[in-house]
Amino acid sequence: MEELPPYAAVVLAGGRAQRLGGQAKPQLRVGDRTMLAAVLDAVADAGRRVVVGPPQPVPQDVVLTREDPPGGGPVAALRAGLAAVDAEVVAVLAGDLPFVSRALVVELRRRLHRDGVLVVDDTGRDQLLLGVWRTAALRTAVGDPEGPRALHRAVADLAVERHHPSPPPGEVPPWLDCDTPEELARAREVARRGHG
Repeated sequence: MEELPPYAAVVLAGGRAQRLGGQAKPQLRVGDRTMLAAVLDAVADAGRRVVVGPPQPVPQDVVLTREDPPGGGPVAALRAGLAAVDAEVVAVLAGDLPFVSRALVVELRRRLHRDGVLVVDDTGRDQLLLGVWRTAALRTAVGDPEGPRALHRAVADLAVERHHPSPPPGEVPPWLDCDTPEELARAREVARRGHG
């Protein structure tokens, strides 16, 4: 198997889930672990793992930092997370992806030939918080506090490749997040049945 360069991981775990009762969404449980724990497991081999968000339980070896201003959105959160990264490659993941896998992160790292590579879901939508990037390029894209606040605008000038994973029939797509009570209930039911 090819040797991939070392990488870091930044997990965006801020914001309250208004549609889920205002709880810290990454700390909600799907199956036998929190969604944040599932994401951190997918990047367990990263040289450094950084969680950006409010104070919350994280493993001892994980750096917890906060965006400025708090609640300032994904661009501000990425800027804060990247400040703690020293690797040339960084995985960027949302903190509410209970079915993201280490295999997908490896595949994205393998496909990184330009500034970044991200997952496109089955509706054709870019999953900006499910990708792997060259740290320097991403840091430049989000580095200006006066720059775009929307992440898709901040990275618009980067050379990005898109990966369209095809989950096997019956498997849960890795981009499944939990923004609504219905999505959370579905994820919990899938985990209970042992799929994904």
